[in-house]
Amino acid sequence: MQSEWKRDPKVWGAIVAALLFWASAFAGIRAAFGGHGGADALGYGAGEVALGRFLTASMVLAAWALATRMRAPDPRDIWHIALAGLLGITVYHVALNFGELTVTAGAASLIISANPIFTAVLSTMFLGERLSGWGWSGVTVSFLGVALIAFGEGGTVSFEPAALLVLLAAMATALYFIVSKPLLKKYSALEFTAYAIWAGTVPMLVFAPGLIEQHQVASHSATLSVLYLGVFPGAIAYALWSYALARMPASLLSSFLYAQPVIAVIIAWFWLAEIPALLTIAGGLISLAGVVVVNAKGVQRVSARST
Repeated sequence: MQSEWKRDPKVWGAIVAALLFWASAFAGIRAAFGGHGGADALGYGAGEVALGRFLTASMVLAAWALATRMRAPDPRDIWHIALAGLLGITVYHVALNFGELTVTAGAASLIISANPIFTAVLSTMFLGERLSGWGWSGVTVSFLGVALIAFGEGGTVSFEPAALLVLLAAMATALYFIVSKPLLKKYSALEFTAYAIWAGTVPMLVFAPGLIEQHQVASHSATLSVLYLGVFPGAIAYALWSYALARMPASLLSSFLYAQPVIAVIIAWFWLAEIPALLTIAGGLISLAGVVVVNAKGVQRVSARST
């Protein structure tokens, strides 16, 4: 029963679609910034992009909730849900957006790819999951592959103080997976996604004055990028990931995030005509090989708590 997800095409479809949408967000965020990473006459600032993205996602999920008469969360779960939203929505996206204003794309992808390691350690501590020796080997191989992608981006990886913000984002999303897992036993993927996104959007309202002001001068393409980020990498991708997380171990699911920079490189290749270096291609293949190893032989169970 615990491994039924291995034969469920819906789970695999949800993972693939979520990764595709999240990988496309890198180009979307760049477009929303207006090409300069700041609040100029072309685009939006980092905090304003995060707020605009999740206001859009919140409205999409609110429409779905009204149409389906979605139940309200149990009052006893409010603080648990609020913590998930704070970690996975507020902290992750605000920290990542501000970090990427100065951190190179290669360095950011390398730091974010520490997430599966954080998730594996936390899953062992709190969810009763454990990666086998093969699993840790696969995680290591994937991390090395992402490192090659980072170096292939420009030959060097330049870490700046803002890299700590990207590291904070990686840790926040790992904690989000751990906090979310028990709630997904009680709520559907769409219910939990709606609650978490609504909760995570509220603290970002501090950027509302800037968003209103910048909207007056932002280009249509920047605004459309924010809307895209909210609907697809926002509402839809988070719901799909929650669907998969409810059905498989968090430590295993997080290993698929190593494929995200690989997919992002491919999307940039076709969308932005950014041809990857041979080192980047080699890193992508190595990273994907590590994901295969983790998926095939990676997870052991040490407790019934994670069933």
